[in-house]
Amino acid sequence: MGTPRILCMCDLSMAPEAAAALGAVGRLDCRDPDQRVLEDIIDQYDVLWVHTEVQVNQEVLGRAARLRVINTASTGTNHIDVDAAVANGIRVLSITRDYALLDTFTATAECAWMHLLACHRHLRGAVDHVLQGGWGIGDFTGRQLSGKTLGVLGVGRLGKMTVEYGKAFRMRVLGCDKLPFDIDGVEPVDFDTMLAQSDAISIHIHLLPENVHLFNDQAFAKMKDGAVLVNTSRGDIIDEEALLNALATGKLAAFGADVIHNEWRADMRESPLVKYSQAHDNVIITPHLGGGTDKSIRDARLFSAKKLAHYLATGEELVMA
Repeated sequence: MGTPRILCMCDLSMAPEAAAALGAVGRLDCRDPDQRVLEDIIDQYDVLWVHTEVQVNQEVLGRAARLRVINTASTGTNHIDVDAAVANGIRVLSITRDYALLDTFTATAECAWMHLLACHRHLRGAVDHVLQGGWGIGDFTGRQLSGKTLGVLGVGRLGKMTVEYGKAFRMRVLGCDKLPFDIDGVEPVDFDTMLAQSDAISIHIHLLPENVHLFNDQAFAKMKDGAVLVNTSRGDIIDEEALLNALATGKLAAFGADVIHNEWRADMRESPLVKYSQAHDNVIITPHLGGGTDKSIRDARLFSAKKLAHYLATGEELVMA
């Protein structure tokens, strides 16, 4: 490859050492994330580093004649067409299996709990009420978590953190996972049991083909009336049309999300879920900031840069297992 040209559309301002590590192994160009710019200039680069703000799709890959490596400092890779990249001989690097690193990150689990609390205490409506000059409990009577049943879908790294939050809040905690687990104070249950018995559900599974629209009309019908759902995983785990129906009928009391379907729209106001949220304060949406804390951003991007630099220098993937 010679001296590779590296296009970075991932903000490294919080991890300047990352830029230095890449500058030592290639010619580094840093650009703001922009889908159109990516499509226009990708043919000039051997290496691409992106985050979730842009998509490495067929349009990009079709123009990437020189591209040999794609890097992302994330566990999820649904912003990259991995199958198409691999078919084109492009190596995709992520931090999905860097478990020793990931175990130090609690940010996304904390974000899920923030949404869970906000949904149960009508935070959006209450704050808006004060900003509009009001002062009174009014329609904002909340529900305490203690004594309620929490269902955690996916009892992996983040799910294990979330079940501990539930236990700390004196909730009955159910865990649902395809792999067996044994956690004190957590009841292993199947998916249907979790749906039927949970007052609140937090999603912590990877987006896989078999998980697309796992939460559909049939799943919502099995849930408790007035349940709360929180998703900080990936948007397409939920069928948004079915979700909107569940919200409109009151089947769901509230929904909190850090991820939604098609996060790469030019204008997020076109999203049916965002439109619904504009008129209903029982839906709280944040812009995929779950992992966005100072520690997690810096540490993930610094290690990801070292992983990429090591691969470019040796052809081998560095893993913090």
